Amino acid sequence: LLAVIWEYIGWHPLKSDTNHTNSFIGQDMNIVDLIYKEECYQLVGLAYEMFNKLGYGYQEKYYHRAYAAELAAQNIAFKRELLARIKYGNGIIGRYFMDFMIDNKIVIEFKVADDFYLKHINQVLAYLKATSLKLGVIMLVTKKGIQYRRIVN
Repeated sequence: LLAVIWEYIGWHPLKSDTNHTNSFIGQDMNIVDLIYKEECYQLVGLAYEMFNKLGYGYQEKYYHRAYAAELAAQNIAFKRELLARIKYGNGIIGRYFMDFMIDNKIVIEFKVADDFYLKHINQVLAYLKATSLKLGVIMLVTKKGIQYRRIVN
C-alpha cells in the first residue's frame, strides 16, 4: 500500500529530493524504474485523444466504447469488462469486472469524477491482486480533461 501512496504523491523514500538519481544503491542508478513506462504513456495518450474527440459530459460506458475504438485503431490487444475471480482455497468467493485489460498485463479503469478517491485506488488494487498483475491505471474523466494515476501492485 505504501508503494501506491508513494507513486500517487510522486515520492519514494530512496530517491533524493533534488535530482532523483541518488540512492542507497549508488549515485548513477535510478532506484525507481516505472513498470511498463512506454505502454502506459501510449495508453494515456489514447485517453487524451479520446477526450479531445468526445469531450466531457457522457456516462462512463460511452468513454469505454470510445477508448476501445482508439485501442482497436492502434492494434493494441485488449479485453473489455473482463471477469476477475477472487479465489479462496478451492472455491471462488467473489468477482470483479475490470474496464480493460491491456495485453494481459495492464488494468485500465475509467472514472467520471472530479477527483481521485481512495475507493478508486482500492478498487484497482483489488483487481491487481485478483489477477496477479503489476500495473493498473485509473483514467479520470473530468471537465478539464483526462487525469490519470498509476497503481502498482
